Amino acid sequence: MPYEPAAPDSDPELGEEVWALLTHAVADSRDQWKRAVVDRTGMAFSRIRVLRRIAQGPMTVKDLARAAAMDPPAATVTVNDLEERGLVVREIDPGNRRSKLVSITTAGQLVLAEALATPDPPPAALARLSPAELRTLRDLLRRIES
Repeated sequence: MPYEPAAPDSDPELGEEVWALLTHAVADSRDQWKRAVVDRTGMAFSRIRVLRRIAQGPMTVKDLARAAAMDPPAATVTVNDLEERGLVVREIDPGNRRSKLVSITTAGQLVLAEALATPDPPPAALARLSPAELRTLRDLLRRIES
């Protein structure tokens, strides 16, 4: 998402409070889903996070580490594991023959699809909102997304 300057009447502290509440609500409600993904795929959730990044297009391990917020040695260990499982491949980068690109395989795409198909019901807290409140929240989130 490109940088957009704050509106003239914006309240940075309010924005920070809303962001903290939003990230807390999402991050704290995803643990059960993450455990279900691990159970379903038999792999650590960090492997799924990496597969999601690689599915966006081939990248170097260095770029992958940056995209997945991992240190490069951890990214290398993860790619090694995924490669041993046949879920990714390393190939010489045609634009820089000294570098290798990591790509997802068909098997990796299938594992990722299985992980993403894991049911992820909304947290109970959303059930406390009225349909009108849910529509308002949805509409505001759509505005932020675009």
